[in-house]
Amino acid sequence: MTSSSTFAIVGGGLAGAKAAEALRDKDFDGHVVLFAAEEHLPYERPPLSKEYLAGKKELGDFTAASSAWYRDHHVELQLGTEVSAIDPGAHTVALPDGSTVRYDKLLLATGSKPRRLPIPGADADGVHYLRTVDDADALNSALVEGSSLAVVGGGWIGLEVAAGARDRGVNVTVVEMAELPLMAALGREVGEVFATLHREHGVDLRLGATVHEITTEGGKATGLKLGDGSTVDADAVLVAVGAAPNTALAEHAGLALGDGGVLVDSTLRTSDADIFAVGDIAAAEHPLFGTRIRTEHWANALKQPAVAVAGMLGRPAEYDELPYFFTDQYDLGMEYVGHAPDYQKVVFRGDVAKREFTAFWLGGGDRVLAGMNVNIWEGLDDIKALIRSRAPLGAA
Repeated sequence: MTSSSTFAIVGGGLAGAKAAEALRDKDFDGHVVLFAAEEHLPYERPPLSKEYLAGKKELGDFTAASSAWYRDHHVELQLGTEVSAIDPGAHTVALPDGSTVRYDKLLLATGSKPRRLPIPGADADGVHYLRTVDDADALNSALVEGSSLAVVGGGWIGLEVAAGARDRGVNVTVVEMAELPLMAALGREVGEVFATLHREHGVDLRLGATVHEITTEGGKATGLKLGDGSTVDADAVLVAVGAAPNTALAEHAGLALGDGGVLVDSTLRTSDADIFAVGDIAAAEHPLFGTRIRTEHWANALKQPAVAVAGMLGRPAEYDELPYFFTDQYDLGMEYVGHAPDYQKVVFRGDVAKREFTAFWLGGGDRVLAGMNVNIWEGLDDIKALIRSRAPLGAA
């Protein structure tokens, strides 16, 4: 690529910022333009339901880079600009004002958006979703000591906010359709650990329950009406029922979609040779697991951009990092690594009751597919090595 080339990045989250950084680190001296829908500088999202909500971090603490960095590295940062269309044939992106920008290579890092509930009251005042720092600010102002919060969804966001709210003296009810929280992510055995954790901290867990409507009065949410006719009174409601990848741009551009996202190979290239995709939207071929994996985790936003950028520069690399995520809830801190949607059993090492243990998700032949450390801050590299070795856990 020559210095007259233009590389465009669509998406102003951590992945977009890391892509701009990688381009300059890899000595690309052409034009870099980054389109960000939000007015804020690109930032990391995990703190929104963790340290930011707890008042332990400010936005500047998890902003990916300062405005001076973009200026000094000659990255054209267009904040508050949501790309309206991509034309792969013309190699252009269209902007809301009707103008277009030509690109030589394009990186899609459009992330995801919270799923909405198609029920009465879902758009009432006092109903919160958590994706942006503005969402977090609105939720933060509602979590007043002595108030009550109803959380729809027992996944990561719902449970992290529930923990933060309880720490602030808010009464919390969590309503989850599955039999246990985090069933889809961790399965029954470890889901039980999180159910016990939240009940011990005073959360009213309503499991195997559906929400019929968000009750309102004068246009403001007052709680929930459940499928069995029971009700939950609340001053505020958080809807945390998962995220939907922002694939509309890719779809309208004719890129191949599948497995819940934009199809990319192990180099993170899409069906168009000049367009790459990373982060929440990327359904990527994984060389270790021999399947496509799409996860909405911080680690992908952090690490995938450097691999995509290598491909954009004609130096293809493979993304073979193991899926990774972490959480902090009350006195429980954990890290999970691997991929085990079809595990056969879970084996624990350590003291589950004290919440100081390691869990292993095993497949056929007791091969380790995934592992999780809970309040044990070593051994993660050993778990990764076990997964990569394809070896059985063994009796030790």
